[in-house]
Amino acid sequence: MNSTKTILNFCPTGMVPTKSDTPHIPISPAEIIEQTHEAYEIGITIAHLHAREPDGIPTYRKSIYQEIFEGVRKYCPDLIICRSSSGRNFPELEKRSEVIELQPDMCSLTLSSLNFQHQASINAPDTISGLATKMKEYGVVPELECFGLGMINYGSYLI
Repeated sequence: MNSTKTILNFCPTGMVPTKSDTPHIPISPAEIIEQTHEAYEIGITIAHLHAREPDGIPTYRKSIYQEIFEGVRKYCPDLIICRSSSGRNFPELEKRSEVIELQPDMCSLTLSSLNFQHQASINAPDTISGLATKMKEYGVVPELECFGLGMINYGSYLI
């Protein structure tokens, strides 16, 4: 018999949506944990998590991620946790990399800069290498984010 596995990657928050866009977007750690747990009960296998400040603005702060990770691990013990290391709001390596110290299972690694409708996500080569190095040091698997062929080529170069 042929056995297949399905990977369902759930991202409850992202960097852009706000409560004014939809009241259903989870902002607080409790809301993110609850929505992730609900999705886990339905069958997700990975949660790609972003965190927000209490006012809803995206954050890089390790303390907020720690609360989210602890809650998700409590209710979803075998779920793969992937943390965003987006350069959309935080181009600085120090800010983007501090959460790697919490040792999520995975962490996104966008392989070049790219433009969105209203802003750029800055991913300089030295920042990408710095993130990859820290992920390797802490045993975090990079989720290689590729939005074009050049990014795939750069990922191949890094590997």
